[in-house]
Amino acid sequence: MSGQILIIVAVVAAFYHVAATMLIYGNLRRRGMPVSFLWLRLFAPKYASQYKSLTTRETGKTGPLFYHWVVSINAALVAAVAGMIMLRG
Repeated sequence: MSGQILIIVAVVAAFYHVAATMLIYGNLRRRGMPVSFLWLRLFAPKYASQYKSLTTRETGKTGPLFYHWVVSINAALVAAVAGMIMLRG
């Protein structure tokens, strides 16, 4: 049962990661940065890095969306691996 819960957590975290990616994309677009929706999956790390640099330059602190982006993908990975291990054995 707990393996299934971890897999559900992984899926929810993955969806949250997609939402954070879209918010970063929208934020960069509003600021006039050249971003491509077509290539978003490929360039998501680049866009997250650009967002981090831009917000750090403007405010002196990294913008919160960057942390949402990093934590959500790591949570999805850890929960998925742990869930698969628990389901196998």
